Amino acid sequence: MAVGGLQHWIETQRTRPPAPACAWYWTLAFGIAVTLFGLHLTQVFPQTGHDIAPGYGAPVLALEFAGGQPDLEAIFGFYTDPQQVGRLAAMRAGNEQDYLYMLLYAGFLGCGCFALWRELRLRPLLAAAALPVTAALCDAYENWLLFDIQAAFTAGDYSPAMASLPYPVAAKFLLLAATNVVIGAAATQMGRWWALFGTLAILAAIPTVMAIITPAAFGWALLPSAAGGWIVLLALAVAGSWRALVRGDRSSISTARRRNR
Repeated sequence: MAVGGLQHWIETQRTRPPAPACAWYWTLAFGIAVTLFGLHLTQVFPQTGHDIAPGYGAPVLALEFAGGQPDLEAIFGFYTDPQQVGRLAAMRAGNEQDYLYMLLYAGFLGCGCFALWRELRLRPLLAAAALPVTAALCDAYENWLLFDIQAAFTAGDYSPAMASLPYPVAAKFLLLAATNVVIGAAATQMGRWWALFGTLAILAAIPTVMAIITPAAFGWALLPSAAGGWIVLLALAVAGSWRALVRGDRSSISTARRRNR
């Protein structure tokens, strides 16, 4: 019954004229929140590690790809390092606040996929809204493991959670990369300039695989790789919200493009 009701709702929505103004408003609101909170969060996490490989970039990425006790010592330092306590406290505070960031980026990308579906009426776009939600769930599980790993390291022990850590980390980044590919592919259907930006977002997702395979060399690429699709989606949200709110035109971006040809 519930499945039938959902199918009926999808078919009803598909036959309506494209006018995703409300969806773009939500996408824009979440996008602004993600940007602002993300900038704040980068200042909460430790800015430097004890002796991490330069390819990781941020210490938090080095922690996500840590494979053993030597990696943790390279991030936090030895017990004789006076900065160890500060790094441990900053990392824990960042991971605690990261739960809010997960909700924000899942909302941003999920609403964005829904808005793109309302624009183009392509069912894969609606299904793609589950990708960032699943990524956020993997992120939450990853953080749970990191808390256990960090607590054991603080006590001078080794956490068995280290063996499970690579799976949610890889799944999270691959799901976010897949979401960016979907966003980029949708943007290519909206006009010449959007097609260019969409193609760039798709290409930007490629380094994610390289970073997962060799994080010590390419871990730094994960953040700009994710940012590619997010910037394109935020630009689409600005365009859709501008048309609906400022110009009083509730037609979709794609419809307006076809009308203005």
